Amino acid sequence: MSSINTNIAAMTALQALNQTNKETLVTQNRVATGYRVANASDNAAYWSIATTMRSDRLALSTVADALGLGAATVDVANQGITSAIDTASKIKSKLVAARQPGVDRAKIQAEIEQLQSSLQSSVDTATFSGQNWLSVDSTGTTTRSLVASFSRDGAGAITIGTISVDVGATGSMLVDSSGGGQGILDSDKTVTSGGTYTILSLDISTLTDDSADLDDLEDYISGVDEAITAMTNAATDLGAVKTRIDLQKEFAKSLMDAIDKGVGQLVDADMNEESTRLQALQVRSQLGVQSLSMANQSAQSILQLFQ
Repeated sequence: MSSINTNIAAMTALQALNQTNKETLVTQNRVATGYRVANASDNAAYWSIATTMRSDRLALSTVADALGLGAATVDVANQGITSAIDTASKIKSKLVAARQPGVDRAKIQAEIEQLQSSLQSSVDTATFSGQNWLSVDSTGTTTRSLVASFSRDGAGAITIGTISVDVGATGSMLVDSSGGGQGILDSDKTVTSGGTYTILSLDISTLTDDSADLDDLEDYISGVDEAITAMTNAATDLGAVKTRIDLQKEFAKSLMDAIDKGVGQLVDADMNEESTRLQALQVRSQLGVQSLSMANQSAQSILQLFQ
């Protein structure tokens, strides 16, 4: 039956054209954004997973930045210790020279005082981002924590991993900023005569060639050598910490790359597939328009029956 009120052919053609236009819009959005799942309405489960993974990836990026900051802090401390070791070695060589009878120890002391000032300067300037691992308050917290990792378990619980470094008396503390004398350079050492000294305050200007004074001088030499050994051990420990930080930083970068790949597999559009699909939909759209036009024209033939 032919009807001018209900054109079934036109209605069918219009529905098909609307569906084609809808699919074309989806495909165009995928081509424009590069995403197969751009929002929750595209695929709620994949979008939720991808959003969480992107958030974790951003947290890992922050961890990598924190590790870089920690590595720089360790590098500065290590450089300060290395400089202190070189200066202390020069002090030791001056003391060895002063052991020779008849030398002017007052003049040698003048050189040692300059080296002691250089030692103190190495400690004071080894600061990065407000942290100094060489000048430490022994009465406070001497453990330094560096953010090292970020993880999420199956239940969604988040864990922040850290690298702890004790910079106290057994660590890299060269000077006790509290005045407690617990650092490598400012701790009290004894001499044969019964007196005490520190590496930063020893004074040989009044020593003579007397056997007791020479014994004290040898004690100074031994004390400086012990300090050099302690600083060398501290530098070795910091080197190990730096190696661990570098490894953790590389792992964080690898993990970020893995997350990027995982998110891409979930939500990225296959551009080859989408471009082919877009061309097919464009052809379908053109055919749909023609079909709708033909369906609308069929109603015009009814007019010929009334002529």
